[in-house]
Amino acid sequence: MLNLLLLGTSGCHLCEEAEAIIASCQLDKHKVSIEMLDIVEQDQYQAEFSLFIPVLYHPDSLKRLNWPFDAEQVHEFVGQYNTRTY
Repeated sequence: MLNLLLLGTSGCHLCEEAEAIIASCQLDKHKVSIEMLDIVEQDQYQAEFSLFIPVLYHPDSLKRLNWPFDAEQVHEFVGQYNTRTY
């Protein structure tokens, strides 16, 4: 299972758009888990990501996909780490 984070905050319309794009990718079918994290509640992410949210983040490699992104870019990003299922 590939575990990614979607970093954002509540009330952020861009974060809601990112969630919708990610949902449309049906990543769960590809054994990808996305955990939504509100950076307001996560001090370790606030300084680095607050200006860039929403961010799709791979914590193991520290790589990220900054907004704006589309479904194709999400699939490409996930495919870097999950090549067996794409």
